Amino acid sequence: MRTCYIPYFLLIISTCISCGPKEAKNHIQVGFAQAMSSDNWRKEMEKGMQVQSSLYPHVKLEIKNANNNVESQIQQIHDFIDERVDVLIVSPIKSKPVTAAIENALKAGIPTIIIDRKIDGNNYTAYIGANNMDIGKDAAKYILSGIKDFTSVVQITGDIASSPARERQLGFESVLKKSEKVKLVATIHGDWEKPSVTGPLDKLLDSMTPGYIFAHNDRMAMGVWEVLKQHDLQNKVKIVGVDGLYGPNGGIQYVKDKILLATILYPTGGAEAIDLAVKIVNGEFVHKNNTLNTVVIDSVNVDLMQNQFNKLVEQQNDIEGQQQVINEQVKAYQSQNSMIKLMIGLLVLLLALALWSIYSAVKISRSKRKLEIINEKIKTQRNQIKKFAQQLKESNDSKINFFTALSHEFKTPLTLITSSVETIFEQNKALVGQSSFEMNLIINNSKRLIRLINELLDFRKLETDSFTLKPRKSDIKEIMEHVLGDFKLEAVKHSVQLKVKYPKSPCYLWVDTNALDKVFFNVLSNAMKFTPAHGKIEVEIFEEEEKVKICIRDTGIGIPQEDIQNIFNPFVQASNNDRPSSGLGLYIAKQFIELHKGTIAIHTQKGTEFIIVIPKGNKHLQHIKIYPDNIQITEEFENHLKPSEPESILFEPASVQDNFSDLLIIEDNTDLCHLLVKQLKNDYNIYISIGNDAIEKALDIIPDIVICDLNLPETSGFELAKKLKEDLRTSHIPVIVLTAMGDEDSYIKAMNAGADFYITKPFQMDALKQVLKTILYNRERLRYYYANKLDSIASVGFDKDEQDFVKKINAYVLENLNNPEFSVEELAKELHISRVQLYRKVKAILGVSISDYINGVRLEKAQELLQDSSLHISEIAYGVGFSSPGYFSTAFKNKYGITPKRYRN
Repeated sequence: MRTCYIPYFLLIISTCISCGPKEAKNHIQVGFAQAMSSDNWRKEMEKGMQVQSSLYPHVKLEIKNANNNVESQIQQIHDFIDERVDVLIVSPIKSKPVTAAIENALKAGIPTIIIDRKIDGNNYTAYIGANNMDIGKDAAKYILSGIKDFTSVVQITGDIASSPARERQLGFESVLKKSEKVKLVATIHGDWEKPSVTGPLDKLLDSMTPGYIFAHNDRMAMGVWEVLKQHDLQNKVKIVGVDGLYGPNGGIQYVKDKILLATILYPTGGAEAIDLAVKIVNGEFVHKNNTLNTVVIDSVNVDLMQNQFNKLVEQQNDIEGQQQVINEQVKAYQSQNSMIKLMIGLLVLLLALALWSIYSAVKISRSKRKLEIINEKIKTQRNQIKKFAQQLKESNDSKINFFTALSHEFKTPLTLITSSVETIFEQNKALVGQSSFEMNLIINNSKRLIRLINELLDFRKLETDSFTLKPRKSDIKEIMEHVLGDFKLEAVKHSVQLKVKYPKSPCYLWVDTNALDKVFFNVLSNAMKFTPAHGKIEVEIFEEEEKVKICIRDTGIGIPQEDIQNIFNPFVQASNNDRPSSGLGLYIAKQFIELHKGTIAIHTQKGTEFIIVIPKGNKHLQHIKIYPDNIQITEEFENHLKPSEPESILFEPASVQDNFSDLLIIEDNTDLCHLLVKQLKNDYNIYISIGNDAIEKALDIIPDIVICDLNLPETSGFELAKKLKEDLRTSHIPVIVLTAMGDEDSYIKAMNAGADFYITKPFQMDALKQVLKTILYNRERLRYYYANKLDSIASVGFDKDEQDFVKKINAYVLENLNNPEFSVEELAKELHISRVQLYRKVKAILGVSISDYINGVRLEKAQELLQDSSLHISEIAYGVGFSSPGYFSTAFKNKYGITPKRYRN
């Protein structure tokens, strides 16, 4: 019976063995000729290839490293040709020498993929890598986006014989040439490693300090930072690198540690190269040039990018762990298969092993399938993360721009609130009773902040169609004339011709004057912003039967055609607009016009033309409450709107301290004045003015420094600063502007008026104190300098008016040099100021008395005559205005430490 079952069992075993899983014969042999593996970026490329090839069981990857030796890489390519690999992947060390070897591979029928660096010509199957030209452009554009004033840039290239270095240099320089705000002052050619940067950059920094340095990879960028640190310039020069690797020594960590300002992600393309190789062997269509996406990583998105890479690394580790389990199962299966062949005589055991082998094969197949599903999920999640990151960036930028543009009105109350809170905190709990003033200040300004926030909600009402018009019969010409009044002075200032053409008779419409005022202001502001000097802005109003048409034309830069259809969307700016803006002005204008059942359109050819059409009458506004021509405001409402009269500020220092500097504060906000007095009275003699008597007080006091607001009840801070700087008696006094007006136009206008420093609200009290100390310290240094160089005034330390003043003094003194009777009174009379004011001004500018200054000029001239003439010493003494040679000799020795005779010898 048993012998009868043996053939049966043998048949089952042989059947199981023959039906068991066989090792696949169709392998894809991929050879990779790597340039070098000395850096993390190359190691990441190899790791990406190894992980991706592990997902294709039939792909066998062999990597040969040339260690940056061109001859060695050429030999390795020929070795792969001799091995008849199915696909050859090459990362060329240098373009030209490797080209011939790659062409030999193609002649041998081997598809060739070029990765990262290019070769000469297009004789290859496919190329994969990032667009190095775009990387250079992105770096230049990013630098330009952060520049406000003119600056200089240094470029650190890689090995110029490689295509990435050449293309990045071309892209970077092509963008910089188009900008006048930046100059490329030097280009240092490195070899991708830190040592190649150290020497040339160290030598360059001895002669100059650039604003930005662009390095072609993060390793050289780190070398740049180390050199800058040796020169103590690491916080003054901003560095932009390339690679953006993840890890403790990668570009992403350097950005997070603020070593680099930014790095540009340069994908390795290792995984994508394996996918291309599989497609080529399978006969699928592949593009010849496959460009990988790049992105700029800076402080805005570095945390997000690091989180993405953390997730990718975790998923990659899971894949590697699962692959390791699969490999172990494959090894177990192979071992079991060998045991079956060795123990074929033991039928029962052989059958059990065969069944176990079948089970293992099924399990491996299921594991591989799960791995493929996980891989697909990872790819999908990666794409979703990229999309989400882009959406998050766009949303974040829009919100930041929006709230920056609308923060102006919050600054003054926030300053008072924050400064008062700081004061209470410093006084501690035991001094709460002494802080009632600050507590009241917080309460009052909090209420003011609530009212400002309610105004901000108007924008939300427009978005939700809940904004209510308040139309009344109004003359459109009067509204336009009111708005134009704000732009006439601006037009003259910028040499822009402003032309207006109205109908002869009044032109009445039923409109919300407040809303229409904002529409005209936004459109005219847009025209004024983009119209160059000697350009023209035309405003024309046409009255037709059933409508009124308002045309506003300018000769500015215009709006690109592709942007017109989106220009009225919120947060959208024209592509040719590089000026900071919230992108809300035209959106609000369009919403207000449409609420009036009108239209607004744009035509652009040579400049821009806005055409606003508003229907006549009020039939189209039947669903809206119509207000009468003249609204009678109730007494309660009128009192609510009427601003409170500013409290009189009668502060003078109780006792003037001789060792204190005199500080004049020109501010109409009573609370802020009291707060400044309370914080600064222990260091300065403080005088207060609300603006109406500011000039008189400045002339009377001749203060050491002035703090001035821009918005004042009877005048403006611009006018006060201009008058102080134009008056010979006060032109030397530093003026600090302290204002809530944070826009660029106000800043420029204040600087043109003569302001020395511009501080916007809210501000830190400690920062204001430091500014006061710094300005006074710098003035003292300049005084010392001029006191020791009385004949040299061509310095940027003093304003032109002050230099002219000293030049006039020198001219009058030199004109009367040989007149010993020339006095301070005569000099003051020539300068048309009093003797006291002359003394105070010279003392403030030069730190010496006017008498000492005149003697100094005479001694300087005597020193020249002693060197360059043969006159007797007595002749020189009388010639420079001294009454006797003895007095001259004594004065000369006191100043120079040597007698005139010994000095001549």
